[in-house]
Amino acid sequence: MSLVEDLEQILDVVVRIDPSFQAVEPGIVEACIRDVRRDALAEKEGEFLLSAMRLLALPANGHTRLIPNDAISVLPLRFVTVGKSVFLTKSGAVPSNSPIRKLIAVNGIPVEQVEAVAQSYLAGTPQRKRVVGPILLSWPLALSHLGAASAGDTTSYLMQDAEGQADTMVVDNSNIVPASQLYPRNEHGQMDPVWDFKTLADIAVWPGIGLSVCLPSFLETDDNRLSRSIAKAAAQLRSYAAVPLLIDVRGNTGGDFLKTLPLIDAIAESSNKRRCAVLVDKFTFSAAIVFVAILKHRLGRNLILVGEEMGDGLKFFAEGGSVVLPSSGAVVRYSTALHDWASGSIDRTTPPEVAEQILKVGKLEIDRHWTASPQHVESPAETYQRILRELH
Repeated sequence: MSLVEDLEQILDVVVRIDPSFQAVEPGIVEACIRDVRRDALAEKEGEFLLSAMRLLALPANGHTRLIPNDAISVLPLRFVTVGKSVFLTKSGAVPSNSPIRKLIAVNGIPVEQVEAVAQSYLAGTPQRKRVVGPILLSWPLALSHLGAASAGDTTSYLMQDAEGQADTMVVDNSNIVPASQLYPRNEHGQMDPVWDFKTLADIAVWPGIGLSVCLPSFLETDDNRLSRSIAKAAAQLRSYAAVPLLIDVRGNTGGDFLKTLPLIDAIAESSNKRRCAVLVDKFTFSAAIVFVAILKHRLGRNLILVGEEMGDGLKFFAEGGSVVLPSSGAVVRYSTALHDWASGSIDRTTPPEVAEQILKVGKLEIDRHWTASPQHVESPAETYQRILRELH
C-alpha cells in the first residue's frame, strides 16, 4: 500500500463527506491538499501525517481531525495541559516516583513559542487544541517542523518543579514507544494515560454536605451499560431531592447525550429544592457539552458552572465516524451533521432525533473558575466536598 491510498480516503472526507469544510475558503483547502499530495507522492509518512493534520484542521471543528496516535512513535513522555501550562505527568525516561513538573522549553525554545506554531496543525477551539496538542511535544519529527528541532540525536526539555527549581531532561531520540501507549485517541486529561473508571455514573453521599455524581463517559456499550447506569443514577437522585448536588463531567469526551435525558429530568425535578453545580474542564467535549447545555437551559440560575472553559463551543459539526487510513494506520475523524445549541438552529444535516432536542442556549459562561494543580494533588473526594460546602 502507498500513502496515495491514504490521500484518496482523506480527499473523500474533505471534498465529499464533511460539511464543515463548506465554510473554508476553497483556495486555502486546495493549497493544503497540494502539500498533502506532495508528501504522499514522496512517501514521507511523518510529513504526510503533519500535512494531513493541517488540512483537516481547517474547519476549526474539533470533531474533524486527523488522529496520528496509532501511526507514530514518540519519546516516552506523557505531557498534559493543565490550565494553560503543560506538565510532564508520566515518563519512561525518568524514575516513576519523579514529581510532576511543568514544561518550560523544548530544545531551548520556549514551549509557548512551539505551541503557537503548532496551532495550524490542531483542530477545534483553543481549548481543544490544548487537549490534543501535547502529543506533538514528544514527537521528534513534529518538533522539527515546529521550530524546535534537535541539534543532534537527543531532545532536551527544560522542566520546573513545584518550588520553581529548573532542570534539564535529555532524552535519546531513539528511545521511542508507540504513541498510543501514552496518548489515548479519546484524550481524557488524566495524569496516567489509562483511565479505568468502574462505573459510568458514580454517586457518593457526603453526610451533612450533599451528593456528588461522577459521569466519566457517555459512550454506550453493547450491554447498554450507559443506559442502565443513567437509570440507576436518576432513581438515586430522586431519593436525595433536597441536598446540594455536584455533577462531575471532567474528562468526559462525549457519546450519546440522548441516553442521559432521564438523568437530566431527575435533576430538573428537584432543582427548586437544592443548589446544583457542574464541574467541567477542557476535556469535557461533544455530548458532555450538550448535557451541560440542556441542564443549564432547564435549571437556569440554579445551576453553577465550576471549572474552566470546555473543549468546544455550542455550535459544531459531529456525528460522522472514523476511517483508518490503510497505509499509515492513522485515523481520520469526520463529521456529517450540524449541532447548533447556541442559536437552536438546524439544517438538512441535523439528525431528526437531535433536531427534536435542539435548544437555544446562547452561551455557557463559567461561574467559578477553578483548575486542579497537578503538582498539589487533591483527591476527587476532597474536591467534591469542598465545592459542595460552598453550595450551602
